[in-house]
Amino acid sequence: MASNQDLNPVYVLHRRAYGDSSLLVDLFSHPHGRLTVVARGGHKGRRAGILQPFVPLLASWRGRGQLPTLNTVEAVSAGSPLTGRRLICGLYLNELLVRLLREQDPHPQLFALYSQAIVDLSSGDEEAVLRGFELDLLQEIGFGLQLAHEAGGGEPVVAQRHYHYRLEEGPVPADADDLLQVSGQTLLSLAQRAPLDGESRREARALLRYALAAHLGGRPLKSRELFRSTEND
Repeated sequence: MASNQDLNPVYVLHRRAYGDSSLLVDLFSHPHGRLTVVARGGHKGRRAGILQPFVPLLASWRGRGQLPTLNTVEAVSAGSPLTGRRLICGLYLNELLVRLLREQDPHPQLFALYSQAIVDLSSGDEEAVLRGFELDLLQEIGFGLQLAHEAGGGEPVVAQRHYHYRLEEGPVPADADDLLQVSGQTLLSLAQRAPLDGESRREARALLRYALAAHLGGRPLKSRELFRSTEND
């Protein structure tokens, strides 16, 4: 990838040690999508404090090839404070982006949706934010869910019926032996981004987990392990 000396809106998705004093940083960039840069001397000092998740940043990088070097980075604001379960929700969104977005594949619309999701997580309904972003992400990578009509562009989904979801096809009327069953009301609520409660929350969570699993491979998400640990405390 060519050098980019312009300051670009970015978020830190993940960072890890690289050598004695540097960091490898996964960024989500408004114009360039996901990319990994080297932050020289990023272990300590001013850069270590700035290169934090959920903080809107401006950054530039230099160097050709697959691993450019971070040049300039500055914070736009203090970001959205996330603690406890809300922090794990934010880490989950970041992990989905790292795992599902191809490097250097621009997604400016998704960048805006992610930015808003982080703000909403700080004070809003966590489940609604997660389900909405999962739907947006699947749509952006070309695997959006058909929710309002049966598979193949068939009959409209009926709120009172139960459905099984066939990936890349859509919902079909459920049989008694289908392990994953979702009510038509849940599907329609997801399609309309309407509030979910009770059983609809559980069904929506199961459906989105099933849809995402097809693109995540067999490797589990570390953030989901954190969710489980908090539920067991």
